[in-house]
Amino acid sequence: MKKIIVTDKAPGAIGPYSQAVQAGDFLFASGQIPLDPATGELITGSVEDQARRVLENVKGLLEAAGYTMENVVKALVFVTDINDFAAVNGVYARYFTDTPPARSFVAVRDLPKGAKLEIEVVAWKG
Repeated sequence: MKKIIVTDKAPGAIGPYSQAVQAGDFLFASGQIPLDPATGELITGSVEDQARRVLENVKGLLEAAGYTMENVVKALVFVTDINDFAAVNGVYARYFTDTPPARSFVAVRDLPKGAKLEIEVVAWKG
């Protein structure tokens, strides 16, 4: 059985997809870009500022479904500039401390709304 997760702690979907889907003990969160959940506007500023907003959005999705950052088993990070690796990693490390998930970190040409990064996660609560 799957359950659609909807929350105001993360930006609403900007297309035909769900914010997150719970399937059994797994939660599949759609990619998050640095949108302010209250306004839907892109957070401007440094890649660190954008990374914090993205990870707060991820955290909001997880909490809405009863998960925590510790439940994340896989993260996919997309950046438009691979030179931002160290900066994003520094912020990321503050959100995933004791048992960090498996992760991919990929440079892409463009992201929606001109974002500098996007992160999607899979969480598991077994």
